[in-house]
Amino acid sequence: MSERDYAIVTNERDFAHLMHTDIATMWSQRQQGEFTGLHGVPIRWISVTKPHHTRAIVLLTGRNETFWKYQEVIYELFEQGFDVYAHDHRGQGESGRLTHDPEVGYVAEFNDYVKDVHIFMQKVLAPKEYQQTFMLAHSMGGTIGALYLAQHSHMFTGAVLNAPMFGIRMNWLEQRLVKPLAKLVDTIQRQPSYFLGKNSYKNKPFKQNDQTQSQLRYEWFKHIYVMQPHLKIGGASAHWVWKALDASNECLRQASEIKTPVLVFQAGLDSIVDNKAQRQFCEKNPLCQLSKMEKGFHELLMEKDATRHRVFAKMLNFFEAC
Repeated sequence: MSERDYAIVTNERDFAHLMHTDIATMWSQRQQGEFTGLHGVPIRWISVTKPHHTRAIVLLTGRNETFWKYQEVIYELFEQGFDVYAHDHRGQGESGRLTHDPEVGYVAEFNDYVKDVHIFMQKVLAPKEYQQTFMLAHSMGGTIGALYLAQHSHMFTGAVLNAPMFGIRMNWLEQRLVKPLAKLVDTIQRQPSYFLGKNSYKNKPFKQNDQTQSQLRYEWFKHIYVMQPHLKIGGASAHWVWKALDASNECLRQASEIKTPVLVFQAGLDSIVDNKAQRQFCEKNPLCQLSKMEKGFHELLMEKDATRHRVFAKMLNFFEAC
């Protein structure tokens, strides 16, 4: 089947204008709410909807992210005919923090994230009775999404995993040392704190970033944390690091149990997650398609237009085919 040529409505040329007009209007009209996640943690969520929409997308963000960052992405999907839902994971964004230092990246167990997703799906999405519900997950959100799909494949019509964290990019020595070192540091620390070399939030200049090659989009989403410092998250804790490595391996072990069609976007210039692990995931699941964006950094949904438009067109075609 040939792919449809979708007209992508967001672009860098009109970025500033859209952010201050149409996207700002959409964002001001969002619905928002809160539910009680696992162990009583408050989880904040938002949605953008229209009464006649019959399809929904659930957005699972990455580590050190918030739904505030995805306004342009949400607007694009909304204009393409989808209702869009997102929540901030426990320990970050607008949701409840878990440590004495609110900037420490921490979770007790990755399955806590997964259980929060299920509560969200049952309490917020299920009553809406959409004809189709899709997942769009980025990085750590891809880890959470894959673990969720292995347990609850029937909840989604299809899933797009953007640069999913099925492994953290490390050299051969780091692969052998990081996990045992993280477990040791976690044991020594009296309370969850930063792993070695990690610290509180720092606003890197664009030229030092390894997330996107779009300076417009990078500077815009970094400005969010300047305007709303309560959203900031710094480096990962030692506990998070070894739990993340365990969860990434669990995604590979459970890949064959996922019965939902999956499209994995791989960033060819990714320096954050392990692309080899993404290939292994798709090799283990016959319902998985892998699409590599050779010139893309980790944040493909916020890349320069040439790459980003290809990602959105392929994603929309995938949803249409599900």
